[in-house]
This record gives sequence, C-alpha cells and structure tokens, in this order.
Amino acid sequence: MNTHFRDTRKIDPNRGAVTGDNTPNDQDRIEIGPTQLAYAEWAAAGLDLPDLQEMRRYRWSRLTQHIVDRGYGGLLLFDPLNIRYATDSTNMQLWNTHNPFRAVLLCADGYMVMWDYKNSPFLSSFNPLVREQRSGASMFYFANGDRSDLAAEAFVGEIADLIRDHGGGNRRLAVDKIMIAGYRALTSVGFEVMEGEEVTEKARAVKCPDEIKAMRCASHACEAAMVEMERFARREVPQGQTSEDDIWAVLHAENIKRGGEWIETRLLTSGPRTNPWFQECGGRIVQNNEIVAFDTDLVGSYGICVDISRTWWIGDQRPRPDMIDAMKHGVDHIMSNMEMLKPGVMIPELTANTHVLRPEFQKGKYSCLMHGVGLCDEWPLVAYPDQAVPGAFDYPLEAGMTLCVEALISPEGGDFSIKLEDQVLVTEDGFENLTKYPFDPALMGE
Repeated sequence: MNTHFRDTRKIDPNRGAVTGDNTPNDQDRIEIGPTQLAYAEWAAAGLDLPDLQEMRRYRWSRLTQHIVDRGYGGLLLFDPLNIRYATDSTNMQLWNTHNPFRAVLLCADGYMVMWDYKNSPFLSSFNPLVREQRSGASMFYFANGDRSDLAAEAFVGEIADLIRDHGGGNRRLAVDKIMIAGYRALTSVGFEVMEGEEVTEKARAVKCPDEIKAMRCASHACEAAMVEMERFARREVPQGQTSEDDIWAVLHAENIKRGGEWIETRLLTSGPRTNPWFQECGGRIVQNNEIVAFDTDLVGSYGICVDISRTWWIGDQRPRPDMIDAMKHGVDHIMSNMEMLKPGVMIPELTANTHVLRPEFQKGKYSCLMHGVGLCDEWPLVAYPDQAVPGAFDYPLEAGMTLCVEALISPEGGDFSIKLEDQVLVTEDGFENLTKYPFDPALMGE
C-alpha cells in the first residue's frame, strides 16, 4: 500500500470520528456518498448537511407506520429506489432495474431484511436498521432459466417464515414490483398481495428536515454542474464542432464528480430538434445562434433527484421575438402555478386553477403541470385539466412535500421549444423555490 493511499483513508482530525452528515470520517464509506469537492462547495455556500442516521430512521419509521396503518403484515420491495428509501443502500442500481436481484422485507414490527447479490451482502451492513442480510431473491429468467419457480418457492418460504415471526402471521402483504413466478408463489401459499407502490409513494411524499437538507445539497451540486455545462456550451458551440452529446456529457461528468449517481433520460436537444419535445440528445452539431433546451432528470448527491429544466440561447445575435415571447410565457406559467402551493390545497384545485397556456401552445404542452420529486420523480402527479382523471389524486398538499413545476412552450408547427422546470418545497405557510439557477437573460429579452 503506497503512502498516498494510506493518507486518504485517515480521519480528518478537524472533524472527529464522523463527517458533517454523521457518517464515519474515514473516507472509506461503504455507501455511496458525496465527494470532497461537494463538501467544499456546500461549506462555501453555507449549507447544512443532513444527519443521515436521522434520515434513515425517519424513512424506516414512516414506512413501518404506513404498513401498520393499513393492517398489513409487511411490505416487500424490489424497486431499487424503494429499497434505497428503506435502507439507503445501493447495488448496481441500473442493472438491478432490469435484473431484480435485490429485495427488502419490512415487517409490521419494524424488522427489516435485505436480500442482495450473493457476493455482496455487506453493502447494507452500515445501516443497523437492516437486521439481516441474505441472498436468493433473483427470480428473473436470465438467472434461473426454466426453473424460476424453484427460486420463487424458496424465496417465498423465507418470506412466510419472517411474516410469521415479525408480521403476526398476517398474510396481507404489500408488494411493489415482483416477477410473475414470485407473485404466483406468494398467492399459492395464501398471501393476499396488496398494492405496495401506494404505500411507498405516499410514505416518500413527505420529506423530513434532513431529507430537505440533502435535497438542498443535491440541488446545489446539480446547479454547479449546470454552470460547467453552460460554460462549455457557450465557449465551444461558436467553434462549430460541438454536438448535443458533447454538452450533455459535461452534466454527467460534473454530477459524478460531486458524488451523484446517474441521469435517467437524455433530454437535451438543440435548434429545430427541440420541437417536438422528447427527442433525446445525439450527434447533431449545435449551430451558433440556436436554442439548447434540457431537463436534468438527475439522481445526484445522497441519491436525491434534482429535476430542473432550462433553455439557453447560444450565440452572438439576439433571439427572435417569438422565442422571447414564448420564454416569458413559460416563466409566467411556472411562477403563477407555483403561487398556488401551500398545505391543504387539494391537488384537483391545482389542476382547475392553472395558468392557461395560449392556444398555439396547447397541443405541445407538457405531460403534467407538476409532479412530486425525491429519490426520483414521485407521487403525486398534477395533470392539466384536459388530461385529469377524476378521483385519481384527491389528496391535499402537505408541508414537506417537494414538487417540480413544469412548462413546455412548444409552438404547434414551430421550429423551437422552451423547456422550464423548478423544484419547490411546500412549507408550513406556502412554498419555497429550491431552484436558484437563473433564466437565460437573452431569452428574457434583457
């Protein structure tokens, strides 16, 4: 072992045994965490770090209470983000989304068991709320071929034993996502499978103070990455050889540099490729005096999603008047809708009272007015009036919810779109906009 490597593992004597987020101060943590760059930037910005031990206890307690309130024996999780919420642990998150080898069972008495990849049970050992680490939850075809039924039967046998011991024998089991063989095995031994996503989405919707601190830090890190992406685009695009992918790659790199994890989409386009929206970025060379629009969809520091959108004018001329008009209309849209946010407001009221986009922008408007955000895009969804389904979201806003307020101003038959989105906290008496990144002055007509 060389001296340099040994030095990086030492405890920082200025901090003591733990870092500012109450994790071991040995720079050798098992769980994914922020980098020294992120910590330094947050300190310079005066941000308070979350207490990760308290955040983990809050999430575990909240999930357990939701299980008890519904009269379930337990909650069985396969979704990697639900597992992250319950345990704050990760393992090959993207691979796990299509090869579900991890599972968590949280019983009604709070006893929590993790099934992980057989060679890495230690990946959740940092969290004492995970009482056992096991393996054997892989029920997908790639791992088991034509005998997935055998793997499912063995796994469900363990679930049955745990529910007997820690769920009072209550066979009403909430499950978020499960392979078909697993579902059949559960029902064959008498489990009544309940809607697990309803439990997890409702639990995740209200954030504790430490989750809000984590989100502030993640937002700051994301916006620092956006600064680098904008600087790169404004410097390189006029040279005539910079692609959409080149610009998007900067956001990825800067996210990772700060301990971020991945980006869920590739929503960055330029010029006429911005209309219609939802094309993903590619090799197109961005031209001078064009729009670049993007949606971060970024899973950043502490596993927190930062989902904000901006549209930039890149060039040495002024944007067209119709682009400036569309930009201002989009800003009016999100700022007006944001003003409705406060505890007690029913979600259908947000739909009914929305700022109305002009007729030429109706066909190309975004898929929702707002949506929840936490570890990813989350419940609830606030629909536009012509897309709302009666009875789907008849719930009030609560303090501690975080919502992304959206605008897509996409002229029908046009050659550009304006994409804007801010991330907002519902407070005890209103709201706080957590997004600080400015709107492009050129597109604002300044």
